[in-house]
Amino acid sequence: MNLTKISPLNKKGGVVTSTVMGVVGLVIAVIIGYIIVSTLTGANLLGTSTVESNSTDRLVANLTAGVGNVAGKIPTILLIVAVVFLFGALVLLMRNAKQMGVGGGGSL
Repeated sequence: MNLTKISPLNKKGGVVTSTVMGVVGLVIAVIIGYIIVSTLTGANLLGTSTVESNSTDRLVANLTAGVGNVAGKIPTILLIVAVVFLFGALVLLMRNAKQMGVGGGGSL
């Protein structure tokens, strides 16, 4: 079966790059939102009544807690990514070794 006709030749397999860029974009968006809300709250621009002030304070507290929860999980996420990349590298090395004829073990 010829696989070159199934997948285009200029396809680079950007699944990992797209996923990483999406996560980075999400993290940056959350940080920018946190900065905007905390700046507007600190300058008393968001709320004039006590109900609005309480809701903005809760919003800032929720954003802070959310960022803290994500930051606590970053080492675990990085460990999982490192293990996945390690297994991927091993698979590529084994595939290349078979193509080169290393490790066949069939003849003495």
